[in-house]
Amino acid sequence: MTETIVVINSGSTSLKFAAYAVDGAEPLKPICHGELSDIQGDPKFEAKNAAGQPMQALGKVPKGHSDALPFVVSWLETNIAGMKWVAAGHRIVLGGERFESPVLVDADVLEYLESLVAMEPSHQTYNVQGARALAEAFPGLPQAACFDTSFHRTMPDVAQTYALPKDVRDAGARHWGFHGISYDYISRQLPRYAPKARRVIVAHLGGGASLCALLDGRSVDTTMGFGTLTGLPMATRSGDVPQDLLLYLLRRKLFDDASLQAMLSERSGMLGLSGISGDMRVLQDSDDPRAVAALAYFVYAMTKYVGAYVSVLGGLDALVFTAGVGEHSAPVRAALCAKLGWLGVALDSPANLSGGPRISTADSPVSVWVIPTDEELMIAQHTLALVRP
Repeated sequence: MTETIVVINSGSTSLKFAAYAVDGAEPLKPICHGELSDIQGDPKFEAKNAAGQPMQALGKVPKGHSDALPFVVSWLETNIAGMKWVAAGHRIVLGGERFESPVLVDADVLEYLESLVAMEPSHQTYNVQGARALAEAFPGLPQAACFDTSFHRTMPDVAQTYALPKDVRDAGARHWGFHGISYDYISRQLPRYAPKARRVIVAHLGGGASLCALLDGRSVDTTMGFGTLTGLPMATRSGDVPQDLLLYLLRRKLFDDASLQAMLSERSGMLGLSGISGDMRVLQDSDDPRAVAALAYFVYAMTKYVGAYVSVLGGLDALVFTAGVGEHSAPVRAALCAKLGWLGVALDSPANLSGGPRISTADSPVSVWVIPTDEELMIAQHTLALVRP
């Protein structure tokens, strides 16, 4: 039998998964990872084994959330010989006031996490649905919830607070921060590359994008705030917009709360700016002036936040790029580094084009790195620690 920990990341449009063998010689040995994407539209399934070789779907790929998880479960049990489920780990974006570290899931935990959906409706709903559906499919299976917000609870109080009345803050209005599982992983990997770097900014750039300022491996500030709409512009999410603008749109009755949420989440960001696509690859390959302007805006937003975080950190020792765009877009990395010459950032262009890991020159006062993130492995490690302490 292959004792296996399965990681599930249930999102609004996709379901990502990974499986790890629990082996004494290598505590978590990768077996496979994959994704069921565009669940509500034209679903596509992609999976690879530990060697990176494609693995085929079996049967018709289903449409809709209700059938996505059963499809993945069936696929795993068919493709992993003698699979014995040991535990499952879930990415949950928001842990709220109760959970500042990973926790084993029970009915009370799920009820609490569902109560937070109003705070982060675009992700929390589907994260919790995935955990509930798996609990129904495998009663008694240990399940762990790992929270994106946990890593940022080291931020100083002043960075977690909004200038709002106490009763509003008590209702949950605070700077939560997200992408924490990714930042947790990078903070553990960075000492292998830059062991003396204390003041670090990590750029997690994907369909969702954020920056995090780390001091001695701990979060001190991050661009995503109360929810996952704020901070940098993203593929289809707006990033920062003025509150009074949103109030104006509501007063004009151009939107209600649901349509405003949809506009900010699904029609804004790089898609809204360019009118072409939210996909960075498409925009980079386009000479349309709207695409060029959208990319310039993205780099400008990052530049402003880097400047602020350098002040918070009191300097900068290292800059790290990670996630889909961060790991694969040499032009985006080069554009940001060009704006940071005043810090002493000196880009090694050939190294940047080849993807690093180090993409700054040897004598650059600020070292710059490309480090792939692995949120699924981080979740699996936390899950294993909970079920086999």
